This record gives sequence, C-alpha cells and structure tokens, in this order.
Amino acid sequence: MPLAVKSWGALGTSVHVLTRDPDRLRDAEAAVRKILEDVDAACSRFRDDSELSRLNASRNGLVQVSPLLASAIGAALRAARMTKGAVDPTVGPALGLAGYDDDFCRIAQDGGPIASRPQPIPGWQAIQFDQASRRVGLPAGVALDLGSTGKALAADLAAMAALPASGGVLVSLGGDIATGGIPPDGGWRVLIAEDSRVAPDSEGQVICLHGGGVATSSTTVRRWTRGGAVLHHIIDPATGLPTTGPWRTATVVAGTCVDANIAATAAIVLGDAAVDWLQARRLPARLVENDGTIHHIGRWPEPKGITT
Repeated sequence: MPLAVKSWGALGTSVHVLTRDPDRLRDAEAAVRKILEDVDAACSRFRDDSELSRLNASRNGLVQVSPLLASAIGAALRAARMTKGAVDPTVGPALGLAGYDDDFCRIAQDGGPIASRPQPIPGWQAIQFDQASRRVGLPAGVALDLGSTGKALAADLAAMAALPASGGVLVSLGGDIATGGIPPDGGWRVLIAEDSRVAPDSEGQVICLHGGGVATSSTTVRRWTRGGAVLHHIIDPATGLPTTGPWRTATVVAGTCVDANIAATAAIVLGDAAVDWLQARRLPARLVENDGTIHHIGRWPEPKGITT
C-alpha cells in the first residue's frame, strides 16, 4: 500500500507528514498542526506576541515559562553543553545583525554592508535556567534564539503526538525528520538533499530509516547578500559571523531529531574537527565539502537508489 502524505508550510519552512495508512492521515495531520501552532506561539523569535519574545524583552529577574518553552530551552542548553558552545542559543542578535531578522521568506535578499561590527556572542553560560521550576533569567544584552533545536524538537513532538492517530508516522520540518511507531516494510525512505524545499519524492540519494531521526544543516539554502558579501544562517559563536569552514552540508542520523540536528549544526561550525567529534559519538554522518566532495562518517545507512 502506498504511503499517504500531506504537505504545507509552517514555522517558516516546509512540512511533510507521512503515514502508512491513508485513512489515518487526517488525524495525524491535525495532531501535527496543533503541535506546530503551539511551538510557534511559544518559541518564535519573529512574533512579538510569542512567549520567547516576551521572555527576551523581560528584565524582571527570573521568569517562569511554560512547560513547552522550558523543554525548548532545555534542549538548546543541552546542545550547547554537548558541543561545548558550537551550537549556542544566544546567536539571535548575531543573526539579526547579519540580516536574518525576520522569517526568511520576508528578509531582503540583497542590501548594504552590515552597519555594526560583529563580535563573539554572549554565550549560553550567561543564561540562568532551572528545569524543575521552569525559571529563566537573561542578563541585559542576551536574547535566546531557538530556531535550530526548536524546529527539531517540534519534529520530535509532532511525531510523538501523531503516533496514536497513525500507528506509524514520519514528520519532516524543513529537513529535520522524526519518525514514530511501526515503519513501512523496508523502512521510511528519506531523500538526502541540501535544499529542504525539494519534494520528498524528488530524485536523489535515499536512505531507509527504521526509527529515530535525521537532520541536515547546510550553508547553501538560507543565504542572502549584504554589501556584496554572501551570508548564511549558521553562526560561528567565536566570531558572531556565518561559518566559513570546509563543510557546506552535514546530515546526521541519531536516536531523535533533536540529537541529529545538534550534531549536524555542530559539524558545520566545528569544521575539520567535526570528523573526530562525530566518530567519538558514533553518529553516522554525511559531510559535503564546499567543492561537492562527499564524506561518509561511521555506519551511514546504505543508499537505496532513486525515489519513485
């Protein structure tokens, strides 16, 4: 039986939901839409009325946040600890300075030079956070950006929410993919692509997932120009500027989409050091150099030919 799929746009990216049973797609879609609405209301840095925007604007000491935002902040700080700051949730101001200050579809693709001089970001250690009480404190000049781990967390939560309605589901949010339940025979067929906007049935290398998640980070898609310089959305915390390392794309398979996303983003930032970092954690990865040369790290799933 062919898989059922529903696609739309949310969180500034493409959404694809696949179920094994076409009769259960509608209920799975409804569950995913509810999660994405909740995540957008809690975690968006582009909505003035989001809980995150209110937290970033608050200077009233410790602020208690919702369980959802606390989970997203916890995931972001875990990413920072795991990567020793290579993935850091305080990159928001640096992204805004570079020109990424709105949903990507609305930012100007060309413009004058960056007005201010970039500098290292404040760093995740500046954040006060107590997971048990869900209280957060942000010093002056520090703002949280949860765009990376937040989207991956949304994929994991959406797959979990859709599972009771579907029995087996795959959720893709702009290349961040989470699965749940019983996979199709042979596994979920996942297209590995640098551009998350391509349709999931496009031609290209396909791997099969039997569980967990996969995420791709790339410097090739969310790009714009300022003062003649081409910029992208992955910030090096040490400089406050977009990364300039050897990898243009990193794809990682892990037990959850969040873990895959953390590793993929870290690989872009870490550059040459990413190979040892990934091997030490036994994370299968596919790294693409700026010239297109492909490297496979660990037990990368075997390609399964061309999608049909």
